[in-house]
Amino acid sequence: MRIAMWSGPRNLSTAMMYAFGNRADFHVVDEPFYGPYLRRSGLNHPMREEILTSRPESAKQVAEALRGPVPGAKPHSYQKHMTQHMLPGIARDWMAQVVNVFLIRHPARVVASFGAKYQAVTLDDIGFVQQAALYDEIRAMGQDPVIIDSADIRRAPEEMLRKLCAAINLPFDPAMLSWPAGGHAADGVWAPIWYGAVHRSTSFAEVEGPLPLLSGAAAEIVDAALVPYERLASRRLK
Repeated sequence: MRIAMWSGPRNLSTAMMYAFGNRADFHVVDEPFYGPYLRRSGLNHPMREEILTSRPESAKQVAEALRGPVPGAKPHSYQKHMTQHMLPGIARDWMAQVVNVFLIRHPARVVASFGAKYQAVTLDDIGFVQQAALYDEIRAMGQDPVIIDSADIRRAPEEMLRKLCAAINLPFDPAMLSWPAGGHAADGVWAPIWYGAVHRSTSFAEVEGPLPLLSGAAAEIVDAALVPYERLASRRLK
């Protein structure tokens, strides 16, 4: 089985990669399209040059690798993807050959968390519009992708991971509920910027408090992102 997990940034995505990466039967890959995304967009993300060096593949080469042999002869692969990386012109046909899952999080939490690390956040940066569009594209391919909310995972990790595994016909493995502190060998080179909290963790974090109160441009981005978020949230795994 090849699982493509689609989310925006700051969305429990690294913890989910660690959960699957702690299974003996999975190979995991961290944001394989990050290099093509930066080259095509020209964005000046933190550690841009290091990322481009570590992700030299073209988008076509990435897609070929994702549907090629799984490294380490593992039975399964888990692909952690950022929806905003799938710029126009990047082929999507390979998505029909993987099990697509969508990981969502309330946009107020995403904007607050992403904005603490990256200035001048835009709606495009956080991937909500792209996530809904990708969901529609994959539905048009004949799949009915599973949607899971990070808040539900944090509320009941074992319950929700069991439900996720059942929904995609994968046996649940208790190893998914914890992982060693300090990161994973598959971490992207950008991990020192973004993964500090999850590197200190050994399991999923507890339930979050009230939504952050945002104003100005940040609040406007949240309002715009709520439309695609709420549409996907209405179909989430419960």
